[in-house]
Amino acid sequence: MNTAPSRLFDLVQYQSEHYPQEDMLAGKVSAGSSGAHGEWKKYSTAEVERLSICLTAGLLKLGLGEKELDPLQQDKVAILSGNCPEWVITDLACQQAGIVSVPVYPTISEAELLFILQDAEVKVVFAGNDKLWEKVQAVRSQVPSIRHIFTFHVVEGAAHWQELLDETPEEKLSGIDLIKQRIQPGCLATIIYTSGTTGYPKGVMLSHHNIVSNVLTCMDYLPVFQTDRALSFLPLNHIFERMITYLYITAGVSIYYAESMETVAENLREVGPHIFTTVPRLLEKVYERIMAKGMELKGIKRKLFFWAIDIGRRFEINRKTGIAYRLQLRLARRLVFSKWRAALGGNVRAIVTGSAACQVRLLRLFTAAGIPVLEGYGLTETSPAISVNRMDEKDRMFGTVGPVIKGVEVKIAADGEILCKGPNIAQGYFKRPDLTAEAFVDGWFHTGDIGELVQGKFLKITDRKKELFKTSGGKYVAPQPIENKMKESPYIEQIMVIGADRKFTAALIVPSFSNLRDWCVHHHVPDDAMPVLLRNPAVQSLYHDIVERFNKEFNHVEQVKKFELLPTEWSIEGGELTPTLKLKRKNILEKYRDLVEKIYDGKAESLA
Repeated sequence: MNTAPSRLFDLVQYQSEHYPQEDMLAGKVSAGSSGAHGEWKKYSTAEVERLSICLTAGLLKLGLGEKELDPLQQDKVAILSGNCPEWVITDLACQQAGIVSVPVYPTISEAELLFILQDAEVKVVFAGNDKLWEKVQAVRSQVPSIRHIFTFHVVEGAAHWQELLDETPEEKLSGIDLIKQRIQPGCLATIIYTSGTTGYPKGVMLSHHNIVSNVLTCMDYLPVFQTDRALSFLPLNHIFERMITYLYITAGVSIYYAESMETVAENLREVGPHIFTTVPRLLEKVYERIMAKGMELKGIKRKLFFWAIDIGRRFEINRKTGIAYRLQLRLARRLVFSKWRAALGGNVRAIVTGSAACQVRLLRLFTAAGIPVLEGYGLTETSPAISVNRMDEKDRMFGTVGPVIKGVEVKIAADGEILCKGPNIAQGYFKRPDLTAEAFVDGWFHTGDIGELVQGKFLKITDRKKELFKTSGGKYVAPQPIENKMKESPYIEQIMVIGADRKFTAALIVPSFSNLRDWCVHHHVPDDAMPVLLRNPAVQSLYHDIVERFNKEFNHVEQVKKFELLPTEWSIEGGELTPTLKLKRKNILEKYRDLVEKIYDGKAESLA
């Protein structure tokens, strides 16, 4: 390839020509598949190219593709699966046929799945396993556009994806090449339905150029090199992991897919990745497990562990530190933090995090441990990166999402909203010209986030515009900074700050149940069922003190005056979280409406 790649499928050809890999993609062989269960099945660059072409030929044989390259005319194919090599191969096959891929979260509810399949008028669905196949079957009768359903795993009674492979595509290669030549960088490549914190999702239309521009720009900011390995476990249907996947491909990084979220720790040790992406909540869980193990230590080992933690908490970048501190840090890295690195596979050069704000204490501590965490920012509509902290410390600042990436413009509107312009900006929302006109104005995308530029360089997100609320006294409150700060307590797992049109700010709190029970053992509090335990005066007093301590960091209006402790963790399945683990505030308010009224009726725990 003599010119720079401009379409997503060009990136695979780029790898093939510059540094073909024996393990371009790798996934664990599951029960029921050929080969030994638990072994990595590796796909070389040549094999990925061959399979994607065979699958393209199979899709064409079904009568898909070859349509007018117009968003409304192009055929749509949905991928409903966990991360695996087949996911990427299917995505590539669709691109080469001019078909629009519609990725769907495996955890999606039936109602949202039905909405997406109907809205996109999907013709073929690829489902990962038996449960996902059954989920599609449950709504199929209501989606007349669906012609076929294929599965990646072998499922009794279902068509397997390999049945679609046209194994003799050589004679058809010229025809496929002609189709590929018609596909311009500006053609629609995918429709990604946003996770919908306030209602049904919107279909974001992204072109090849949108995503490729982001890939090529961000290549310069991440420490990835040919023959590196990456572990992938964030959902591929999210634009963050998908763009990073194509970045890995372009850089010659081998991609290994974790078996599940439950096996990530084991897979990290197996693969020994040089880089991986995550969301702050998962990083928080890693930290909590580390701290729990530290609490179990005795004697000198325990003292050494917490001495290293104290050293890490005082770590700074872009500031001079004394020789004494640097010597202590070096010792802490060798004696304690080296074990953290070993638990992550021993090779991690950096972790990239996005999707939500990461606690500064975690950024500071992991970076001190020799594991830089590069926090970035973006949205589905921006393909996704707008800004990212870099490996070079002069381009990194804790508490910000880094400098804006090359080729992208950012300006702060009069009301504080972040506006963005560049080649990464989506074409709009599928079938929603009204929403498109509202969000994309004069070339600028209105992100809905409130922020500022620190030192004129580092972008800092302060809140979501739609999540800002005004108390009945007319004072604005930004809930996210309060929530992020209070989650620094090991006893708070989840929290939502409330108070829109109310007299004061309050909170719904989900405790860290394991840490709370440990606290109860040490303080001789009876081990009751969780709903009973949360009403215990000693437990109420514990959380009263925690909230009161954090309140000191906020002004009077922002301080949490009352709270309620909840006995059940919020989840995607329960409808309280989006698939990217953001709070569905509207759903939570509705679900706990009686408790909210109790707070404002004067019956809840008060800090006044």
